[in-house]
Amino acid sequence: MNVLGISGSLRKGSYNSMALRAAQKLAPPGMKIDVADISAIPLYNDDVRAAGFPDAVLALKERVRAADAILLVTPEYNFSIPGVLKNTLDWLSRPPEPPFDGKVVAIMGASPGQVGTARVQYHLRQVLLFMNTFTVIKPEVFINNCATKFSPEGELTDAPTAKIITELLAALEKMKQRVG
Repeated sequence: MNVLGISGSLRKGSYNSMALRAAQKLAPPGMKIDVADISAIPLYNDDVRAAGFPDAVLALKERVRAADAILLVTPEYNFSIPGVLKNTLDWLSRPPEPPFDGKVVAIMGASPGQVGTARVQYHLRQVLLFMNTFTVIKPEVFINNCATKFSPEGELTDAPTAKIITELLAALEKMKQRVG
């Protein structure tokens, strides 16, 4: 199973990117998680879209289309979706043939706070519902107090977090099998 992982943070030392790399290592046998870089996606402008999708958007659309499933890993900015991730989803939701249509998606996120990205995940679920995805509901992976769960080198050190990420990936695989 080929999964495309997208981090909603561009920061070099992003805990969410660390969590995405941890998911790559925790993937069950037969699952491969590739990571997409969204830093080159321009700000959405419908005039630009009408003239032709930018190359970075076309390339990402093709990667999403080719993936069996998507793993979104995101921080929470101001109780919601980081602009860079929402912008990317806006580009990917536009016709023709939006690549998220019918795609299986899982969400997880890391935050230094106590809530651990619960609010952003709720907002993402609303957006993904409109984008016609099959989104994994449980388990919920809210990595709170994230600075205590990764080593200075960026390795996940928290066993309960590793366990819940493993469970999320298994649920993603199971949902993909169910919906085809």
